[in-house]
Amino acid sequence: METIELTPRGDERGWLIALENLKEVPFEVKRIYYIYGTRSDFRRGKHAHRNLTQLAVCVSGSCRFLLDDSRTRREYLLDRNSLGLNIGPMVWREMYDFTPDCVLLVLANELYDESDYIRDYEEFLKFARCAANRRT
Repeated sequence: METIELTPRGDERGWLIALENLKEVPFEVKRIYYIYGTRSDFRRGKHAHRNLTQLAVCVSGSCRFLLDDSRTRREYLLDRNSLGLNIGPMVWREMYDFTPDCVLLVLANELYDESDYIRDYEEFLKFARCAANRRT
């Protein structure tokens, strides 16, 4: 879980932010999607991934993230298009407080795989603690 500053480039003609594999994006991108039209009173996400890594960028508007690796819970505000949020595997994520104009772009290092999802928080905590015990 870390934020990444993206470099805007531009002049009087307008602005551009480039996202290249293994440069601004710290992994090879295999899937890209975006979320939009989400009501501000809804929470999205509410899951973790066993193996997936993602980079989230609000290209328009803003939203908040709650990230939880089973040891630390931290909130992030994505409120500018030059800030990316790098989310590794085994991190519970919830997105909320979407502005009406929010477009959340997500780049992922793997294709969609339903078996990679952990959709129950208690199950996530069990998996995360088990993984942490294996590392020690």
